[in-house]
Amino acid sequence: MSAIFPVAPSDKTALEASGPFTPKFDANGLVTAVVTDIKDGELLMVAHMNAEALKLTLETGIAHYYSRSRDKIWKKGETSGNLQTVREFRTDCDQDAVWLKVSVAGHDATCHTGRRSCFYRTVTMEDGKAVNTITDDTRHFDPETTYGSPSSP
Repeated sequence: MSAIFPVAPSDKTALEASGPFTPKFDANGLVTAVVTDIKDGELLMVAHMNAEALKLTLETGIAHYYSRSRDKIWKKGETSGNLQTVREFRTDCDQDAVWLKVSVAGHDATCHTGRRSCFYRTVTMEDGKAVNTITDDTRHFDPETTYGSPSSP
């Protein structure tokens, strides 16, 4: 662990108290990051961060994540222009998840599909089967123009 993130105390009371930020990374070296819009609380995305992404986020104030599929750090919005500026950074009681309240630049969209939020579908049961329904199909930018193909995050 780098000096910026000391080892978590073994004492639960110390872990839950004020003091050093000691993130509890999982077996893959990641913590879950929940991201909401500072203006209205809309859930924008859930991602993962490793120690480097956490450090970059805290140092720059711009959200950085770890892409498991690409096996690398990514600065959210670097390609699309929809940078996420962190307005508030929180951690949960046992420090294995973080909550970023952000403002989004550019088109005010977070999802690589061009939508504001990655959570644009609802799931319901129909005839005994789980079914996805798109509830927000507003595109704030064209993913194909921005990324070169509609499926590239």
